[in-house]
Amino acid sequence: MSLNKFTSDIIQDSLISIGEAMFETIQRTSMSPIIYEALDYAVGITDGEGRLLAQGNGVITFLAAMSLVVEETLERFDNEDPIKEGDVIIANTPYAGGGTHLSDIALITPVFYKGERVAFTVNKAHWTDIGGTNPGSVSTVSTEIYQEGLHFPFVKIKEEGKLNSALIKMLEANVRLPKSTLGDLFSGIAANDVGAERIVKLIDKYGLEAYKQAAEEFMDYGERISLQELKKIPNGEYENTGWIENDGFGNGPFPLKLKITISDENMICDFTGSHQQLKGPLNLSRTGLETAVRAAFKSITTPTLPANNGSFKHVKLICPEKTIVSAEAPAPISVYYEVFLAAIDLLLKTLGPVVPDKLPAGHFRSVCVTYISGIHPVTNEFYVQAEPLSGGWGGCATHDGNRGQFSYAHGESYNIPAETRERKYGVVVEEYAFHNEGGGYGEFQGGNGQYLTFKILSDEAYLTGAFLGYSIPTWGLFDGKEGSYNYFTVIRTDGTEETYNVVTNVKLNKGDRVKLVTATGGGYGDPKNRPIEKIEKDIKNGFITTAQALEHYPKIGKA
Repeated sequence: MSLNKFTSDIIQDSLISIGEAMFETIQRTSMSPIIYEALDYAVGITDGEGRLLAQGNGVITFLAAMSLVVEETLERFDNEDPIKEGDVIIANTPYAGGGTHLSDIALITPVFYKGERVAFTVNKAHWTDIGGTNPGSVSTVSTEIYQEGLHFPFVKIKEEGKLNSALIKMLEANVRLPKSTLGDLFSGIAANDVGAERIVKLIDKYGLEAYKQAAEEFMDYGERISLQELKKIPNGEYENTGWIENDGFGNGPFPLKLKITISDENMICDFTGSHQQLKGPLNLSRTGLETAVRAAFKSITTPTLPANNGSFKHVKLICPEKTIVSAEAPAPISVYYEVFLAAIDLLLKTLGPVVPDKLPAGHFRSVCVTYISGIHPVTNEFYVQAEPLSGGWGGCATHDGNRGQFSYAHGESYNIPAETRERKYGVVVEEYAFHNEGGGYGEFQGGNGQYLTFKILSDEAYLTGAFLGYSIPTWGLFDGKEGSYNYFTVIRTDGTEETYNVVTNVKLNKGDRVKLVTATGGGYGDPKNRPIEKIEKDIKNGFITTAQALEHYPKIGKA
């Protein structure tokens, strides 16, 4: 059929709007702060075969997950056990279908129109606890996946509209926070239902053939524009090496090898030569690596356009099996996000000199997430505080690096407000500020990292965290200087201090303080070219000290 452009655009924009409605449904109805405050989730709409049509991101980590998890669902449910109207599939398999770690739960709902499967609505969210050995279901010393929580290998949580009560009882009995966990489950199911209902209404309004044609045109447009932008990038082979500093057991560093080949038709990312999968949980699955590659490709082609299946037609991934970025069962994987960030940081560091107008210098390169658990001193209920931190981004060709932003992995994320933190958890926030520990000097200064300090109010609590970038600073670009480091410190009531980077279950006592420190981003351009007016303003604002300015900015010394 012939479809005019106006109708096609309306249908395409309607799909994006439906995705936004799904996103807002989860934000308004979920029960865990890491979801409704930090926005650690994503939603998506695919066609009936799993091709991505629209996506709403809280976190970039799930960029590839929406389509891949539907494709895997279709592979697992064949004619003998078909997907039916009213079904909802739950999945958190790390090694397939856009999997990350067990804490990231995908819910997949087929959408039928007059008996024909026309779409899927899907969302993926981080649940605060999914069982396993440690609170928060994350451990830096796990050695196999079985220690990291419950595994849902693409099973039906609803079948033809009826909830699987046995599975829900099993879930409720095996997590530390059953009320909020079930609340997050039903929030995700409701979001998919909102999307499915609106897709059916959209088809009712414009017709099924118009809907299908608009979807094809949308994907064709995504492919066409991304290819057009790819052709602007210089052809060639670009190689680099990155490092994973620790496997959770103090061993390392371990190399990440990358060769990017760019032609007019494809960007090929080859990770051959990367270290084999690790004993500890700092591993990434191949589907997680697929997201890193897609994110890097989109950042240099169509960063401002909505993502769809066509956006990624011209990026390819090569990686041998069972490496640190293609781990397979039963490798532990709960701290995958640090390897994900190392991979995308390596991709952008390699591409930075090639497209200097598109990419900044290095950012703080860690999710810097901590898990603190204990008994709330007022409610007497068990709590798990799980939150990523913000830090410094690198300077770029047009401005200084952003301060107080979340990592590459966390696109639209937000911090958990101090008021929410103090109400929900047994802590009080004493400091939340930019620091000036140094680094990131350049014509465009790297953005400052942050301090977050809180005091423990519970009689006792336990701290788990993984901050890579503790021995490798953020990188500068075009003679910009390196930034600083990530780390965290426990300050005991007697004044003694203990500094950590990758650790599990450090015991905290009432009155102890935890100080979290994120890195300053790398500088961009030679520091000698920074205008003196900007340097003086940096000193006035406390972003750098006078001593740092005198040492690293020649213009100040001559003034």
